[in-house]
Amino acid sequence: MKRKTDNFNKFFNKKSNSAVKEEIKQEKKAEKKARREAIERHFEEKRKKKDSEAGGRELQVRGQKTGVGSQKPDSGHRTTNNKQQTTDYNPDQIPLNKYLSHSGVCSRRDAAELIKQGKVSVNNNIVTEPGTKVFPSDIVKVSGKKITISKNFIYILLNKPKDYITTTDDPLGRKTVLDLIKHATQERVYPVGRLDRNTSGVLLLTNDGDLAQKLAHPKHEIKKIYHVVLDKSLSKNDLDAIAAGVVLEDGVANVDAVAYADAKDKTQVGIEIHSGRNRIVRRIFEHLGYDVKGLDRVMYAGLTKKNVQRGKWRLLNEKEIRILKYLNSSIK
Repeated sequence: MKRKTDNFNKFFNKKSNSAVKEEIKQEKKAEKKARREAIERHFEEKRKKKDSEAGGRELQVRGQKTGVGSQKPDSGHRTTNNKQQTTDYNPDQIPLNKYLSHSGVCSRRDAAELIKQGKVSVNNNIVTEPGTKVFPSDIVKVSGKKITISKNFIYILLNKPKDYITTTDDPLGRKTVLDLIKHATQERVYPVGRLDRNTSGVLLLTNDGDLAQKLAHPKHEIKKIYHVVLDKSLSKNDLDAIAAGVVLEDGVANVDAVAYADAKDKTQVGIEIHSGRNRIVRRIFEHLGYDVKGLDRVMYAGLTKKNVQRGKWRLLNEKEIRILKYLNSSIK
């Protein structure tokens, strides 16, 4: 596997030659072009679908007026009255775990666990099936507290410091990342992509359940770049071993790129991954006999901590939100 050292220059080296700058420029142009084309395809498909649905409704209305298409149902099919049809399917209903994620309680995956644990009720009835359909008007409670779907999506980029945990609540009373953004919004948001207590860097918080689900799904291969500080210099052999893929207790840990972050200080390493496995970066180096003294996520899904001091936050701008929503949208 070829080590893409240049990928890390823009994050770790203060100086870079013109060739590297030009390569980065061309990469950005190519990425922007691909995203623009993906967005255009998305809206073109939506327009076609909308036109098709509009045409179908027009034909249906014409048929009702002329009596066309009003044949009696085939005797082999079960007929249902309007009330039964409404019960069987209603476009306003959504899965309960999605309802929780859009309420800012937690991600959809965590919501499914809450539901299975019997901590969620709908209209005062405990529900344990995450896919149960509910109406926005239903009374949904989590651990006895009523929640409602948020209509105002919020996207916050936090430069997380050490000693904060990425949960919405901690029974042990430890500091959470929500303590750092408590003045950012009145909406209930939750972190997307966990960071260990002693890991710092880029962290996204939102109440957009669909986006959180997308960023967490392995098929989208969300890129993450980390700056690692070790207790001793990383040998060339171990660098090559990481690039080739280190075998851990839960399988091979593949990385997309790895390189020295500072050519003069080989205790500093840059590593690019898209795996979401628990503590994967720390485990890679610990497996090879290194102690990770510092771990900082410098990039997540294209977002960096540029101009955001440690412990501070900012809201994403419209362009960043749009790119996130259509990130890797060409992947099916």
